Amino acid sequence: MEGASSGLDELASLAGKWLRLSSAVPGRHTAAVVADRFDRMTWLDTYEQSAALRELARELDARHDHATDLLTDVFLAAYKAGPRLREPSEMDPSRLVDHQVVTALVESRGFTELRRETAGDPYAAAMAVLAQAAALRGLLERTREAREQAGRAGQGQQDAEEAASAVAEALRQAAEEAGEAGTVPAPAAAVRQAVETAEAAEATARQAAQDAAQALGATASAVRAGARNATAEAAQAVRQESALLRAWGVGPGELERMPFDQRARLAERLRTGRLAQWAELIGRFRQMASGERARKVENATGELVGVTLGDDLSRVIPSELAGLGVPELRAVFAVRYAAGELMLYDSQGEQATGRGAIIACVDTSHSMYEAGPGGITREAWAKGCALALLDQAREAGRDFVGILFSAPGRIKVFRFPAGRSAGTDRVLDFAETFLGGGTSYQTPLSAAGELLEEEFDDTARRRGDIVMITDDDCGVTEEWMRDWNDAKRRLGFRVFGLVVGAPRVGEAGSVLEALCDNLRSVEDLTDVHAAADLFRVI
Repeated sequence: MEGASSGLDELASLAGKWLRLSSAVPGRHTAAVVADRFDRMTWLDTYEQSAALRELARELDARHDHATDLLTDVFLAAYKAGPRLREPSEMDPSRLVDHQVVTALVESRGFTELRRETAGDPYAAAMAVLAQAAALRGLLERTREAREQAGRAGQGQQDAEEAASAVAEALRQAAEEAGEAGTVPAPAAAVRQAVETAEAAEATARQAAQDAAQALGATASAVRAGARNATAEAAQAVRQESALLRAWGVGPGELERMPFDQRARLAERLRTGRLAQWAELIGRFRQMASGERARKVENATGELVGVTLGDDLSRVIPSELAGLGVPELRAVFAVRYAAGELMLYDSQGEQATGRGAIIACVDTSHSMYEAGPGGITREAWAKGCALALLDQAREAGRDFVGILFSAPGRIKVFRFPAGRSAGTDRVLDFAETFLGGGTSYQTPLSAAGELLEEEFDDTARRRGDIVMITDDDCGVTEEWMRDWNDAKRRLGFRVFGLVVGAPRVGEAGSVLEALCDNLRSVEDLTDVHAAADLFRVI
């Protein structure tokens, strides 16, 4: 009985150790970024929609194990509002290098800037992944040995876990073979063999883990440097595309509603279109026009120039109105009002009287290709101004018409009715169309007059605004000029002229001077403010 009892004790001791090992194996994660099922669904949906992402994954998977898992982590780190990383101890050893890479990305200086553009935006997050493709390729190559060591550590751990389970199973079988008295002889040979195998597997796993840790440590500095470069490149690429979209008037709301593939095509078109290099100029034009609109004083005429005294309550400055919120100062306010001594916004200049359509007639003759200071072409300046006028019309609830013209009889008309979406593709068509050839004033201005006549007949709206942007002069017939002046008197529209890069065209006594109520020349094509006051009076 003593031998049997000794065997039982030894069996119990073995059981305690290996059953604990087999049951205490935690679930190991293959994803470094903590994500819920909605996050994972967003990634899968984006992956399915993006051919570029799928191609990158195929390329990297052909050379490196589990590369798609790394791409998933990089995407989620950029997409999630507050990405949280798992502890290294929670990771499957084979994914420890991925964890190291993602940690370095998240902790790099450029990552915060990157997430300003990508958080909550699957398309922007996918673009960030693609923008980091070259850096990720380099990181995967530089960490190849560490990944192989980590893979061996992962396999070693799996082997050790399976061996521990085998010991537990052998012990359970030995327990089932015990006699009715609950005693067994010394542990069976099968149990001893399972234990020896498990101990060997555990030692191998431990050594593999140590080797992997050393390999990870050796790559740490290279991974951090690569991560800094990756996030910097991605932040720049995403920022440039966002600026490009904003420059062309594509707002965040429109982007959110836009399908992934449509947005990708739009971005590609903006990057490669005829006016892509002038996006910054176009953006400055639209920003300037927006600022000029903000300078207008409600119910006042012209430009804000300072502060004066009076009793016009529609022009009282905010600090004066604040006195009404203090009971003790209300009587003072009343006295100053009665005496006409309230501080008011002071303004002067032209009154914005236009109510009909805004029509931009843009010269697209060959000479508009000519570049001025800063390499900016006359066409680019003219199209930037026209797009800002489109914004002006939409802000005021007015129709906008873009008329591109060149030689007699050659025009293309783009209509953008108020109250309807302009449509980014339509706006781009307008901006990118170039007719070439000579210049005719009569063709576009006649078309503009007919459009205002049509508007008057349909809605009784008068007082439209025509903006003529050109760099060339040409004659008009006397008969046409008489009809033109009759139409101006009948419809009450105004004509503004912008001479781009050719001052002589707008000289005193020129045909353009006779046609326009307000004419100016623009020589410095880097200066969008040359037309600033136009946006305060139209």
